Amino acid sequence: MDSHFKAPPAYTTRSGIPVKASYGPDDVPAEHRAIMGILPGQAPYHRGCFAQGYRTKSWRIFQLSGFGKPEDENERIKFLLKNGETGFIMEHDRNTADHLYNVDHPDVVARREDVGLTGAVMQSVRDTHICLDGIPIESTYGHAGGGVVQHGPFALAAYWTVARRRGLDLSQLPGTGQSDFFLTYLGCVTKQQVPTAAGLRLNADIIEFCGEHLPKWVPVSIAAYNGGDTGLNAYQELGALIANAIEYLDEIKRRGRMDVKAAASRCGGVNFRTTLDIFEDASKLRAARKMWHRLLTERYGVTDERALRMRIHVVTSGSMMTYQQPFNNIVRGTLMALTAVLGGVQSMGVSGYDEALSVPSEHAHQMSLRIQQVLQHETNLCAVADPLGGSYYVESLTAELEKRAWEFVELIQQQGGFLASLDSGWMHARARDNQSADFKAEAEGTKVVVGVTHYRDDASPFLVDGFPGVNDAYDVAKERLDAVRRERHETGAAHALKELEASCRDPQKNIMPFMMNALDADVTLGEIGDLYRQVWGDWQTPELV
Repeated sequence: MDSHFKAPPAYTTRSGIPVKASYGPDDVPAEHRAIMGILPGQAPYHRGCFAQGYRTKSWRIFQLSGFGKPEDENERIKFLLKNGETGFIMEHDRNTADHLYNVDHPDVVARREDVGLTGAVMQSVRDTHICLDGIPIESTYGHAGGGVVQHGPFALAAYWTVARRRGLDLSQLPGTGQSDFFLTYLGCVTKQQVPTAAGLRLNADIIEFCGEHLPKWVPVSIAAYNGGDTGLNAYQELGALIANAIEYLDEIKRRGRMDVKAAASRCGGVNFRTTLDIFEDASKLRAARKMWHRLLTERYGVTDERALRMRIHVVTSGSMMTYQQPFNNIVRGTLMALTAVLGGVQSMGVSGYDEALSVPSEHAHQMSLRIQQVLQHETNLCAVADPLGGSYYVESLTAELEKRAWEFVELIQQQGGFLASLDSGWMHARARDNQSADFKAEAEGTKVVVGVTHYRDDASPFLVDGFPGVNDAYDVAKERLDAVRRERHETGAAHALKELEASCRDPQKNIMPFMMNALDADVTLGEIGDLYRQVWGDWQTPELV
């Protein structure tokens, strides 16, 4: 019977940490016990960055949104803002953006029916202009897209060029980039992307450019979420994020163009996932802030309180959303969002209940907003900062996660660092092993997934709103690409592209001013991708054994 399942051989967290039936003061390590009396807003910030918690400022509702044409994404962003979203995240079509291909690239043409399913097709600054039309980016916190490393400079430069054309002062522009290593180097490996060393150079350029020109912009966001949803467990997700930060800050220090202490404040906006292990993931977020404080003070001598306060964005785990009985995912999303609140995040996105079936429908997106609004206004969760603080279990788990995460950082350093662990496939093997263990537990019946492994018989219908589709996304994108090529000043575009290439070949130059000039001259996404491949070649995907 579906309702019958095997009891686990031993109770553990999702990460395999043994769990006792009850906890007392002796279960909290002495070193951690010594800081239990520290209040929220006080270093090392494991209890939260601010003394008043959410009393003075609630978390930002920050949903990932986008599909089809730029005007489709524009409409969805406006819908979410109208319904109470307090920031927006642009999503670019991954068929084109991840590889830096135009839609007439043979690999895209072969899958033309998929174009627009994973984000809006944006091949030039003209497309970004359409996507942002009517959105007050000067006062609304925006994420420009550019989720993967090689796409980051294009997405950011396009967003900033639109802002500059509106006459906005870039130094006052609020927002964030991402340029993440976890997604395409670990989770969804692309056919073509720049080597990791080139990716590090691109991100260091972005950090330095923002330090000089965009003080209110978070240049990169380490998306440990993507590592977690690929298979890294909670303490591995923590350790990998810290190891990635070390790569950035060590590189900034080596280059010597920007004070590493200033760079530390630029890298302190990060991205985690939460799962259905409420206490482990809330403890993970508490441990993350403590680890960040220790890293910056001990390794880099940072004393600035703003830099020492890690700012956390959470996305609830998309991989935990099931296509069977999808309305169950509303419950899952709510619980994962609750976990993020208990962990003290600064912003959050809740996965759509139909995410396992398609890009979130309008109704699913609205439900993701409503989940957060109910938590903000109807639960009294915002009344107390760090309500889990002092729990023997939570404090013990926070300490154990931190201990294991530092051990994982050391293992990564033994591989040669975070980028080397990606190049060799070592990180991939860790994620694969965890995924295999999860699949085995489901098959053996020791892991219950409601509606999937158990409780599958239900007479009630589980219908979801139909996704509007993207039938015309490819054709419109091709027409607009042709128009750009036909209408732009070809000599100016060629000159801007040549200057961008020269900057890529010269490590002493920052590519971002040249990238913005190129976008302003209507250079296209695919042309920039071809340039990258000519200058740096392709990353060699590791072979796993």
